[in-house]
Amino acid sequence: MAFLINLAFTLVEVAGGWWTGSIAVLTDALHDAGDCLVLGTAWYLQRVALKGRDAQYSYGYGRFSMLGGWLTSLVLIAGAVGMLVVSVPKVLHPEAPHTTGMMGIALFGLAMNGLAAWRLHAGSTLNERGAYLHLLEDVLGWAAVLVGAVLIHFTGWVVLDPLLSVGISGYILFNAVGTLRRGTAILMQHVPEGIDLAAVRERLLTIPHVRDLHDQHTWSLDGSFVVHTVHLVVADVEHREALDIKCRAREVLRALGIHHATIELEWEGEDCGTNCS
Repeated sequence: MAFLINLAFTLVEVAGGWWTGSIAVLTDALHDAGDCLVLGTAWYLQRVALKGRDAQYSYGYGRFSMLGGWLTSLVLIAGAVGMLVVSVPKVLHPEAPHTTGMMGIALFGLAMNGLAAWRLHAGSTLNERGAYLHLLEDVLGWAAVLVGAVLIHFTGWVVLDPLLSVGISGYILFNAVGTLRRGTAILMQHVPEGIDLAAVRERLLTIPHVRDLHDQHTWSLDGSFVVHTVHLVVADVEHREALDIKCRAREVLRALGIHHATIELEWEGEDCGTNCS
């Protein structure tokens, strides 16, 4: 529903931007077109995620969500740069927009984006929450366009229109580059934000019979689901004690924000390399 609302409004917005001659409205149309990509991708991936794991994707399809956001960021960056190329010269030679039309479109934008955000406000998944926050940004953007249109109407400061366009484009660039960086970090298996490997090591070493640990690796599957692998070096323990160590280790890791852990136990003096002779 949020996707269809946003798509319909984007088409209205493009037509309204040309009609009013407002570069700010056209720039926000670019933003909403990017939102359509985000919402459409989120909608599709929400359905794909129901497939779970299979023989081709043993971790499931969660990383497709991150990939969708990464590609959308590239599209938004290209579009924002294009709008800056158009907007910056107009700051020096501004043209008077149709302010009454701008105000009408801005009010319509507030209503439509507000409705779409409301439809998603109760969502619990990462996709839903991300789309909801994105739509809240749109509501704020349309509030800025409305204020700008009112000021232009009553003061005649036509330069505010291209300045709003530059500001909105800069805002899109800032957020899109941030999303792109986070997506790239996930692809490169960067240690997720909020995970301190030194703290993880310290907590694991407090488990009874654990003498040391190594080969500790942490990454995120999709920006939300965190995976961890580790080798724990233990003293000479019985089978029941070994099971208890693994159980406690998983509890420690879960408390630190790690969702899936692969734990290998090694006895002191054991060589965990490839040399088995």
